[in-house]
Amino acid sequence: MPTAPPARVLVLGLGYSGRHLAALLHAHGVACSGTVRDPASAPEDGLLRHRLVAGEPISAGLCEAIRTAEAIVCAVPPDAEGDPALRLLTDALSDSPALRWVGYLSSTAVYADRAGGWVNEASTADATDENALKRLHAEQQWQALAQARGIASAVFRLPGLYGCGRNALVQLAQAKARQVVRPGQVFNRLHVEDLASGLLAAMQRAEGHALYLLSDDEPAPSQDVLAYAAVLSGLPLPAAQAWDAPEVAASLRRFYSSNKRIDGRATRTALQWQPRFTTYREGLDDAWAHGDGRPALR
Repeated sequence: MPTAPPARVLVLGLGYSGRHLAALLHAHGVACSGTVRDPASAPEDGLLRHRLVAGEPISAGLCEAIRTAEAIVCAVPPDAEGDPALRLLTDALSDSPALRWVGYLSSTAVYADRAGGWVNEASTADATDENALKRLHAEQQWQALAQARGIASAVFRLPGLYGCGRNALVQLAQAKARQVVRPGQVFNRLHVEDLASGLLAAMQRAEGHALYLLSDDEPAPSQDVLAYAAVLSGLPLPAAQAWDAPEVAASLRRFYSSNKRIDGRATRTALQWQPRFTTYREGLDDAWAHGDGRPALR
């Protein structure tokens, strides 16, 4: 059964996903703050931000946030040594008396290509590329911290995130969209608001050391998403490019080389959670209704 949300949460990395989580937590009466590299460049939204940068001392405010946090969520990208935020905060986290749960935002990139097949919570994380190994290393570091502290933890392996302000409508309006096509290739997505609601659900079921797959219901080709956005906005589609064309960046080719579908039914059962945006169509409809892709963005 779900419990009350934690009273205080610290989000390491107040980027796109972290800001949406913080907003949802505030709406539920949770005191939430987070870390950024440069608080001066952050949006004016009233959210308390603490500077966290290698080589600089941890501020008194951040020390206090760690000391009083009941839950910590890390949304910081890994580096070659794992999680840079955890590395900077290890000593402070070893003496945080209120802490009961930690969550780490990872990626479904830890699963190797399935040729269109499915992965679920029991699947082996068998990708061997550098980015996947960084993610796995960071996951293990957070799990090790939780086990050493005797607290609960959760790893969230996520597909590509999108939502208002970050989607195919915006890409088309800003002339940054690329229609890269690999026949038969599909992938899942997750609306950032559904990520936030899934994280909150996990905090309210903070037991053991969990692994969750949050995703939408429809693995789909990227060109289908772009075509739907073009119909909504009336903007033209860019010319199609083959995924392995020489002009396609190597990083993008690596993305399109993996073809898998996400089955997160066990996660939904465990969290009693369902996405509000079950496919990219609902997500893009909502973004269009909020002004994404309108002429003002051009």
